Amino acid sequence: MSFSANLKEELSKINIFSNIDIVKAEVYGYLLTVDTKCKRIKFLTENEFNINRLNKLLNKLKVNYDIKMQGKNFYLSFKKDDIEFSSLNFENADIQKGIVRGTFLGSGSITEPNARYHLEIRFESEEKRCELIKIIEKFEIEVKLLNRKHSYSVYIKDGEEISKFLALIGASSSVLKYEDIRVLKETKNNVNRKVNCETANINKTISASVLQIEAIQKLKRKKKFNQLPLNLKEIANLRLENPDATLVELGQMLSEPIGKSGVNHRLKKIIEISEE
Repeated sequence: MSFSANLKEELSKINIFSNIDIVKAEVYGYLLTVDTKCKRIKFLTENEFNINRLNKLLNKLKVNYDIKMQGKNFYLSFKKDDIEFSSLNFENADIQKGIVRGTFLGSGSITEPNARYHLEIRFESEEKRCELIKIIEKFEIEVKLLNRKHSYSVYIKDGEEISKFLALIGASSSVLKYEDIRVLKETKNNVNRKVNCETANINKTISASVLQIEAIQKLKRKKKFNQLPLNLKEIANLRLENPDATLVELGQMLSEPIGKSGVNHRLKKIIEISEE
């Protein structure tokens, strides 16, 4: 299964059924993601874990509902007035976590972390999206907003923030899997960056060496090489003998070793003389 499917399966198995208020909070989160203007709430999903979770929640609240298949989708509906939310303490942290979990189960998605970091929850109205944002901000999770033609979304593209979000909604196993993937991915990226940097440095060294050797050979052709000061002739001969050596390595080969900047100065002087 995909990471997203495994995540929703884990969420669907979280046992909060001994606390009716958290059950209500999770259903409230589901309802934030759908149109609640009509007397009958309609919920459509192709994810079996989403629908199974909602079944359990409604059964616990003793709400009558209808469920059927529409193509590959599960279609569930029930009367809006069958659930009373006025008793909920919306300032309670566990209630808030239940609401956030419900919104993700209702319309959340997450991409495969191997590919990219992206978690998104869609809402039918901007007002309902604001309700979620106010809750998430209390847990110091950074989200971004996206408006589409018929929906309003919050999304997270930072790997660390996504991990914080998964921990908030109680997906502890998924957090561990996500972090394992994220650490491995970051390690690979760091290795690739290092290799690219080293390759760039090697290319830079080779390009500079080619220019230096051309300048030295030009001086030899023009019979000007022997007129160079001894320190320039010494570094020039070392460069011809060691075309792949770095400036630091050349500096260590001198009869009186000098640093990188000193070697660079001498080779630049040779190039300037060859151009005169």
